[in-house]
Amino acid sequence: MPHDALTHEQWTANGWTFDVQVGGPSSGEPVVLLHGFPQNAREWDAVSRLLHEAGYRTYAPDQRGYSPGARPQDVDAYRMDHLVADVVSLLDARDLEAAHIVGHDWGAAVAWHLAGRHPDRVRTLTALSVPHPHALVNALRDDPEQKRKSAYMLFFRRRWVAERTLLAFDARLLRKSFGGSGVSQAELDRYVRPLQAPGALTGALNWYRAMSGRESAEAAPVRVPTTYVWSDGDLALGRTGAEACGTFVESDYTFVELPGLSHWLPDQAPERIAEVILARVRS
Repeated sequence: MPHDALTHEQWTANGWTFDVQVGGPSSGEPVVLLHGFPQNAREWDAVSRLLHEAGYRTYAPDQRGYSPGARPQDVDAYRMDHLVADVVSLLDARDLEAAHIVGHDWGAAVAWHLAGRHPDRVRTLTALSVPHPHALVNALRDDPEQKRKSAYMLFFRRRWVAERTLLAFDARLLRKSFGGSGVSQAELDRYVRPLQAPGALTGALNWYRAMSGRESAEAAPVRVPTTYVWSDGDLALGRTGAEACGTFVESDYTFVELPGLSHWLPDQAPERIAEVILARVRS
């Protein structure tokens, strides 16, 4: 099988069954790619192939709520403790002592907490869009722009109302959220269609319903080599949190600002994102 081919596997981890996209040379250093909302592991397809060409082995799971076999109903089942434990258990499932961790959006939030709590399992960290949890909490408290950008989260926390509204008219609002990304209709379908399955969007939204500002404010500093990537066209994350992110990294740290791009970085600029990841993992 060519190294750039992606295979779909199902792994049992933390008591659940996760769908995982796997590819690259079997001998390559492992890179775990964590997706955000409202996407899934497919957001990493183009990036993964570039990492495979560079000799790395990639693992991209559909996370809790997104994998049909890992979709608990209880909101508390989506607290960060469980989300981090999922990734640790996924590493254990393939006897991966440690891996390079890459996360975008909610995947970045999980990656920050994973690196803070389990630095022995994280070789390097590359976080896209979402800064260190403590930096984001501070920005939400002090920066009116970030408060405005994050107002949508209050709507997402409204059970059933958010689901009905986001899925109405063939998920028109979900599709509109990708505005300015350059994502084609076919690419949108690979994200939206799975969320139209019964219970799927509720699982994804439960991440917002379970989130805790206190948990974020108490997030540990990160002590592994880290790159944080932010785009100035991001409609959800502002400059205040982005520029403060490095305060909470006690290791080699690089801040990469990508001008003119939106929130959807792996889709919009896979070559640039792969380049940034490779610069970090090779360091």
